[in-house]
Amino acid sequence: MRELSSLTEMRSWSRAERSRRHTIGFVPTMGYLHEGHLRLVDRARELADRIVVSIFLNPLQFGPTEDLARYPRDLPRDRQLAEARGAECLFVPDAASMYPGEPLVRVLPGAVADTLEGAARPGHFTGVLTVVAKLFHIVEPDVAVFGRKDFQQAVLVKRLVQDLDFPLAIDVAPTVRELDGLALSSRNTYLSPDERRSAVALSRALRTLEQTWRGGGSPMSPRSTARLSTRTCSPSAASRPTPSPWWRHAWGRPVSSTTSSWAKASARTRESRRELAGMGASVTRTSRPYRAGRRTAEQLGGRHAGRREGAGPLAPRRVAA
Repeated sequence: MRELSSLTEMRSWSRAERSRRHTIGFVPTMGYLHEGHLRLVDRARELADRIVVSIFLNPLQFGPTEDLARYPRDLPRDRQLAEARGAECLFVPDAASMYPGEPLVRVLPGAVADTLEGAARPGHFTGVLTVVAKLFHIVEPDVAVFGRKDFQQAVLVKRLVQDLDFPLAIDVAPTVRELDGLALSSRNTYLSPDERRSAVALSRALRTLEQTWRGGGSPMSPRSTARLSTRTCSPSAASRPTPSPWWRHAWGRPVSSTTSSWAKASARTRESRRELAGMGASVTRTSRPYRAGRRTAEQLGGRHAGRREGAGPLAPRRVAA
């Protein structure tokens, strides 16, 4: 495996491989690799002949009070993992090479980045798209693989490639999770034992909603919310951290127009049932009325032919006054 830090050397390596008719797959990371990153390498191997893994801790996507200084780093370990997974090139540029000066021109993501993670981290996706555009120009890959865990990021990168006509394909690989459902992340090392137990609440809630939906139920029904409260709130109230504002906002009302429609449909169904129950109390349940063309019991045979002798004709339905 080649390890390169120069932008010029990286570009030359890619062009040499392409001259040998090899396609290039690219997996951009910030380092401290885990199995989720390595699955992206596996996916890139299915799509290309040569694999480039980049490790660059991009300062543009970190806010002033965020964790750039303490973000976990272990380049020797990352080097061993990437080589063991079969990557042909490890690209490790430094910040001085990527940004010789303060970049005046940046990629603005637009309104898509103003919600979800972008709302909590202003400017984050501007930094992400700027560095991704630079890496695409340097590595010149045929396909780049991103993880579905960072779904908003993957959507924005796809639009970057589409809107700016980058000559490559974007593939989004499934999220890799721990056995208890927690998505793998380099930042999981920050979690205390209590926070680690609480962190699985989101994946459990999503799984419960999915199972309810697949079973034909309404995710907003009392039974579903009861399951959510018992399955996702396993830590004690004393050890459970206070929910963040986005969590309260998300669960304080229907989380989407789809769940709102389910709730409305459930309410209409309950109203219809109450109306039917009220009608049933005022209707005398008798035999069905005779209609022209209905066959007689003797013509039908079977159990209808066995009516007791002397039984009169079918009585019409009567409605109580």
